[in-house]
Amino acid sequence: MFRTRRSVSTRKLWRQRCTTPNRGQGEGASPNPDDLQNALRQVAHQLFKKLKDEQLWQLAEAVECKGRWDCGCVWVPWDSRAGKQGLAPHVLLCRLYRWPDLRQAGELKRLLECEAYWKKNTDGGLLCCNPYHFSRLSAPDEPPPLSCKVREPTRPALTESYSYHPNVRGWQDTTLSRSTNRDSYWCKLAYWEHRTRVGRLYNVSEPSIHIFHDLPKGSGFCLGHLGSESRNEAVKRTRVKIGQGVILSREVDGVWVYNRSDHPIFINSPTLAPINTRGQLVYKVLSGYSIKVFDAERALSLSGCSALGDGPCDPHSVRISFAKGWGSCYSRQFITSCPCWLEILLNRPR
Repeated sequence: MFRTRRSVSTRKLWRQRCTTPNRGQGEGASPNPDDLQNALRQVAHQLFKKLKDEQLWQLAEAVECKGRWDCGCVWVPWDSRAGKQGLAPHVLLCRLYRWPDLRQAGELKRLLECEAYWKKNTDGGLLCCNPYHFSRLSAPDEPPPLSCKVREPTRPALTESYSYHPNVRGWQDTTLSRSTNRDSYWCKLAYWEHRTRVGRLYNVSEPSIHIFHDLPKGSGFCLGHLGSESRNEAVKRTRVKIGQGVILSREVDGVWVYNRSDHPIFINSPTLAPINTRGQLVYKVLSGYSIKVFDAERALSLSGCSALGDGPCDPHSVRISFAKGWGSCYSRQFITSCPCWLEILLNRPR
């Protein structure tokens, strides 16, 4: 009886979700009712018939909490050779529950927390179709959505782990270079409110880290626990918008950032800028999207600041502002004017 009630409840929840016009802030365009009620609904019914009650309930929990906690993988039998005959199950569910305008699997990126990320071959096997085990790709090859260029002040605000040298175009990471030989940290995080750093440097040694303000069952770098005596109203309002924050992950091809919050984030990284670009570009990344913020090979090819503009810049440093942008398109010209922002200090290779 219990399993029957759960199965009915899960299918009822699915029907409600498939006809709800609001898919959540920042996750794609408004859904098309014809798609929801006709083609996609018929395909989804066929998919759900393959799922056990436990899997249906697991999927319902993931959709209800919108990824606020990990509900685990939802495995579906899948042969990639049959993919050309219709939508892959993970593409179907991501379109239903997150991005109605999603077109193909190539627009998606699987998160490290998904077990399927570590499986090289899914032919004839099982495929995870939990829609919150995916992010949507932002294309760094295209111009930033707001096309904002940043020109930093002559002497930017830095963490105490940096030492600025007026006679050198750029700055040197004196503390991290000394610690690299004796620890396994691949990066350190510094949280800022305007020009004031709040809390200590946070060391990251795991492949991925959650950085958030408020996340039930969450573990990682919790910004909500950091106190400050000089916090103003603008900072307080912005801190609330951080919500689920971001996931920072070190992968084979570089370092990625996934925006889990309900608001956009703004990112500046030297390795994102096109070659011979003057000034530093700020990229707007919408909710549910991810972007590669650091490429080691590209960083090695950057010589000082000659290709990055007039101000000092470290190719191993990435900056993220929560909810508020900066640059020529905003009243905030510099990131130090943003209420809440994050500095990612990557360890240099030995």
